[in-house]
Amino acid sequence: MTQLVDVDVPTIVLADVTSDVERRLVAEALPADGDRTTVLPLRGAALHEALAAASTDTVVTAVRVAWTPRRPAGSAPGRSRRGRLHDARPSLLRRPPAALQAAALRRDPDRARVVVAEPATVAELTRRWDGSGALPAFIARQAELALDRAERQVVGDRAKVPRHVAEAIQYSPEFRGEVAALAERLERPEEEVYAEAVEDLGGLVAAMDPMAVELFTAFLRPVHARAWDVQADTARLDDLRELNRRHPLVFLPSHRSYVDPLVLADVLAAHDFPRNHVLGGDNLRFWPVGPVAKRAGLVFIRRSFGDDQVYKLAVREYFAFLLAKRFNLEWYMEGGRTRTGKLRPPRHGLLRYVADAVERGRVEDAYVVPVSITYDQLREVTGMAAEQGGAAKRGEGLSWMASYIREQVRTPLGTVHVGFAEPLSLAAALRNGADPADPDARRLTLQKVAFQVAVGINSVTPATATALVTLALLGVRDRALTLGQVQRVLEPLLAYLTETGRPHSGAALATPSGVKRVLGALAQQGVVTVYEGGEEPVYAIERGQHLVAAFYRNSAIHHVVDRAIAELVMLRDPVDRWDEAFRLRDLLKFEFFFPEREAYRERLTGELERLDPHWETADGRAVLCAAPLLFAHRVLRSFVDAQLVVAERLAARDPRTPVVQAEFLAECSGVGQQMLLQGRLHGPESLSRELFGSALQLAANLDLVDPGREDLARRRQEWAAQVRDVVGRVGVIDELDAAARRENVGVEP
Repeated sequence: MTQLVDVDVPTIVLADVTSDVERRLVAEALPADGDRTTVLPLRGAALHEALAAASTDTVVTAVRVAWTPRRPAGSAPGRSRRGRLHDARPSLLRRPPAALQAAALRRDPDRARVVVAEPATVAELTRRWDGSGALPAFIARQAELALDRAERQVVGDRAKVPRHVAEAIQYSPEFRGEVAALAERLERPEEEVYAEAVEDLGGLVAAMDPMAVELFTAFLRPVHARAWDVQADTARLDDLRELNRRHPLVFLPSHRSYVDPLVLADVLAAHDFPRNHVLGGDNLRFWPVGPVAKRAGLVFIRRSFGDDQVYKLAVREYFAFLLAKRFNLEWYMEGGRTRTGKLRPPRHGLLRYVADAVERGRVEDAYVVPVSITYDQLREVTGMAAEQGGAAKRGEGLSWMASYIREQVRTPLGTVHVGFAEPLSLAAALRNGADPADPDARRLTLQKVAFQVAVGINSVTPATATALVTLALLGVRDRALTLGQVQRVLEPLLAYLTETGRPHSGAALATPSGVKRVLGALAQQGVVTVYEGGEEPVYAIERGQHLVAAFYRNSAIHHVVDRAIAELVMLRDPVDRWDEAFRLRDLLKFEFFFPEREAYRERLTGELERLDPHWETADGRAVLCAAPLLFAHRVLRSFVDAQLVVAERLAARDPRTPVVQAEFLAECSGVGQQMLLQGRLHGPESLSRELFGSALQLAANLDLVDPGREDLARRRQEWAAQVRDVVGRVGVIDELDAAARRENVGVEP
């Protein structure tokens, strides 16, 4: 064995051992004739006495026994244990209980290895000490951190855990300086602000206790492991892991399910990433899950900070500490699970704390990683759909969690797809932005980063087989389709996605049996109804399940929204087509992520040229009639229908009457149901409070919400007329598509 310490110099060895077996392994590894070597426990009063008698050139180091996971039966000795999927389980499973360690070594002598921390002299350690706390306690903390680094060389980066975080922050000169400056601005006593900030830190700081991690993951892993097969696009993970050796990563996934963090944690752990610090809302901090989750790396954070400057300071310093120590963060920029299936507008509030750390030089750079997590099916969609119809959201708690887990593990739900987009350098974004001292310019820079994250997520979100089948079924109104008719919609759709390089799961739909399997899976979950009493089975969306089907469809429509807009543009006169393209962009900007005007023009030109190379002068109706498949009514109908409801309710309103959002959305739900029954709306999927809310945001952006006088009434009427025009053209495209497929009379082509 390589000599662990230099026997020729005075050395203090701090042993971090927890059992007789580990003590024996350390004793065997240390030199037997080390007269100048003093071995002490890592924790305890003995180090204080030894330091008092030590010279400044005395070397201090530490040793620990690193345990690797148990090798599966039949595997060859010496085979690498790093990065395998079963090895995603945390530290508790690597270190056997003390009573079982001897037996574990007899079965596999290579499991335990004595690791040594990087040494330093007493003089060097004293120079590093900032004077806060006792020197022996500081040296013990430094030794523990150095041992963690040494251990990760054996067991991999997934073992990286933070130590003594709250103490390290509150005793740091940076924290004291920030507190002093804030106390002066607030005109409050510094010690009062300090005490409040320390208390806030205590509520924020999460541990990475191996036992808590194991309890948390072992309890919750069946929630997703039994429900889905995880398929991760890992092409970028090697590069991300290498990047993570130099810079912290901020993972920003899409948010569709409560199990998103569990799925991503397993994928990253299987590829030797350290466990992320996951930011979660206080609504999940209920007993007994909350205390265990906090010790397993979940950072509970207020949903809104308001004007609490002290809390903001605590968050800023905590983020800066984690990033400086290269711990990775994870949160969900949408602010909550999507209720419609497509990405919600991102919030960039937390991103500013990462930007602060970069701008203040606390960390050289941080890379933002867009992550897509998409499910073939989700049981919780039913509850979210009910909320869109006005049902109250069930509060999180122990009984809620028990029923949630029970629902998830009933039957398999297909595949969950995980994809990683190109990481974004926050330092580069801040350098390329405007003056950081200008709050508006800085806010705009972070908005652009958030926009790029959303675009990145969409770029790696596959159009799943479920999404494509529901897109086909929702494209017809109150009618069922045969298997052949569903296929005839899917074939040109898949051809388009393949031609344009969009990610999709079309291989599952390449054959009639494949399409039938997807329809059968949707029928099993009650989303699709099958009638088999006629000549052949026909399929339709089950009554009351249109919002659920739209959730699946909407996860893929960002891949075809440009094509849908191009079709609407073609129904305009040639001289008005570009003006119409930009009007539609403005009309839908709260629903989809559109690039800047020139990039949008370039993208849309490509779609128009696919429809017809001579689109600028061609007859639009003739072009659309010749297309193999039309998209606008399948993609945009529910969004413009929801806008129609909002626009008409505003137009019918006294312009002097204030709009109270909750009451107005309830009014839209009621009137929208009437419009659906009258045939003015295409389908129930447009009766979504989230879609009504987005339309109201658009109206506010157009200055159509705040009370006014006659001019406001006129402008509301004009907007309603514009939306009616778009709805009308979507209806024309629906008729052209149905006529081309002869689906309007149910005759097979």
